[in-house]
Amino acid sequence: MKTKPYFHEDGFSLYLGDCNQVLKSISEKSIDVIFADPPYFLSSGGVSCHSGKQVSVDKGEWDKTLAPQEKLKFNRKWLKSCRRVLKDDGTIWISGTFHNIYSVGVALELEGYSIINNITWQKPNPAPNLACRCFTNSTETIVWARKINEKGKKGKHFFNYEMMKEINGGKQMKDVWLLNLPKKDEKKFGKHPTQKPLSVLERILQASTKEGDIVLDPFNGSGTTGIACKLINREYIGIDTDKSYLDLTINRYKGTMEEKQ
Repeated sequence: MKTKPYFHEDGFSLYLGDCNQVLKSISEKSIDVIFADPPYFLSSGGVSCHSGKQVSVDKGEWDKTLAPQEKLKFNRKWLKSCRRVLKDDGTIWISGTFHNIYSVGVALELEGYSIINNITWQKPNPAPNLACRCFTNSTETIVWARKINEKGKKGKHFFNYEMMKEINGGKQMKDVWLLNLPKKDEKKFGKHPTQKPLSVLERILQASTKEGDIVLDPFNGSGTTGIACKLINREYIGIDTDKSYLDLTINRYKGTMEEKQ
């Protein structure tokens, strides 16, 4: 890699900058699995409920609502950048809500991917519905996809079927996952407005990676993907435009390493 990492230690690397620019310096077809949690584009002045209080849903300039055409353009660009570095038999997971995930689905097909599964992550403890004019939002979608090569053939991806069956009590695991929001302990070094729980990332990585694989997250956020990688011995590359979230990730990483000793 030509771009200097913001932080690097023992197979755990963080880069500060736009993912499309940083990915140019990563070798072609070098990444085994990608997990991405791109902007939801829902910051438009709305409100939600957190800890019994009414709070704004605005998360920052990076999450401001875009027109459909601009949203699709954004998704196609970063997915194209990711496709170049993903191995032919690698896979990509993308998390999101209805605000952006359908645009992501279109972009995946346009940029040479084939969807494997559409996972529904059901939250048993969602935020209350303040408007009372629709059903309470309690799910997020996680799309799992693989590359279609230059000859039009789909990659032979890895799926740890037996492990998924084992942790599901000996039964085939379905595409609806009932998993809680992040635990309080996962936010002790700070938090991100769209932080994912370790339970979700650990399941994703156990299902689709092997020990020693290289995992990339182009929207690092609070670094949950990276922490999950360290817990199950995968290498990690995280990219983010916000220095404060990279610092948060470094603190989480150091805390995790201390706990493992």
